[in-house]
Amino acid sequence: MGSITIPWFSAIFGLLLAIFLILKKFNPVYSLFIGAIVGCLLGGMSFAQTVNVMISGTQSIIGTAIRVLAAGMLAGVMMESGAAESIAHAIVTKMGNKQALLSLALSTMIITAVGVFIPVAVLIVAPIALSVGKQTGISKLSLLVALSGGGKAGNIISPNPNTIAAANGFHLELSHVMLAGFIPALFGLATAVIVASLVKNKGEFVNSKDIDEEVTEKHIISLKKALIAPVLSIILLLMNPIGSILHIEVLANFKVDAMYILPFASVIGAIAMGQGKKIGSYAKLGLAKVTDTVLILIGAGAIAGLISSSDLSKEIVNLINMAGISGTFLAPISGILMGLAVGSTSTAVILATGSFGNAILGTGTSAIGAAVMVHTGATVIDSVPQGNYFHITAQSMHMSIKDRMKVIPYEACVGGVMTIVATILYGFILN
Repeated sequence: MGSITIPWFSAIFGLLLAIFLILKKFNPVYSLFIGAIVGCLLGGMSFAQTVNVMISGTQSIIGTAIRVLAAGMLAGVMMESGAAESIAHAIVTKMGNKQALLSLALSTMIITAVGVFIPVAVLIVAPIALSVGKQTGISKLSLLVALSGGGKAGNIISPNPNTIAAANGFHLELSHVMLAGFIPALFGLATAVIVASLVKNKGEFVNSKDIDEEVTEKHIISLKKALIAPVLSIILLLMNPIGSILHIEVLANFKVDAMYILPFASVIGAIAMGQGKKIGSYAKLGLAKVTDTVLILIGAGAIAGLISSSDLSKEIVNLINMAGISGTFLAPISGILMGLAVGSTSTAVILATGSFGNAILGTGTSAIGAAVMVHTGATVIDSVPQGNYFHITAQSMHMSIKDRMKVIPYEACVGGVMTIVATILYGFILN
């Protein structure tokens, strides 16, 4: 690669080209690769140097990719065993229709927080939400705000790809990032319920055709058994930070990694549910669920290699300084912009940390503060049409593209509140 630094405008062009191709429904992985290649060549690099930049960028996300693959096993067990549905049913049944929006938001938050990917969490709770909406007269708009907002809150405290990417991007333990996101997540949950309540009479209402008659309790299992895998994984992941906080040396020195904790908890959970013989099939299905995510992360790594080899982050820091804005805001701003660009929380976090990580830390922001601010920022405008989440959630709620678009501003409110809370807390108070 030599000493060549790619001009910022070449990096911008490469990123915009990748986004354009994604919007045109071209394969996202190849779109990111093409953007990285064009950006490098436009910036004056040779073909050999371009290859080096892309390899360096993709190598930087291998640790994240391995942990995402490990998380896939937990997701497979939770989704395929009926554990996730059991948790959702238990919460909604216990809280009843009077607290419908809270129960739906809380269900999606918890299911996402225990390791189910947010699109899948919404898919799991959506049939329940539609049934509740039909009974209570709550609009689809309101229901999806509750589901998506709760999912966003759970997503920043979960062992999911986005949290893994935030932790690895700033060389932190996954458990520390999960814990640090807890307070912003609570604010996100509250915001989701409040906003959903304000719009419960707006938009299209649930009709009989929207109700999935095949939704029964055939997959419902004991709540205690359903919680074993996620609770065990969270306890093991949190032992080290809790030991550090409480000054318990044994726990503080208990070093664990999601790479083996999540599969271990998955196996124990499956056995406890009496489904030990299905561990192989759960692992296979879980792997299938995360394959696309891992491939996109590799593509995002290539683009991150392009941007980190350019002077873009330096120019942005100079621009922030000229404008008199605190450098702390670079963390949430980078997350917001990348989320808007690619329509994926995990990809946005990879791009933001890989491209602006050093610049963010260079402003004096702590690593944990940077991770949480980038992470929450990536949830603000990530549910845009160029991302799969937009379309999966629209289909799950039987909404048209036009009606789904109306949900985005309300989802942005949830992500925005979490980002503001994270920025105040970790950018100023605790920094």
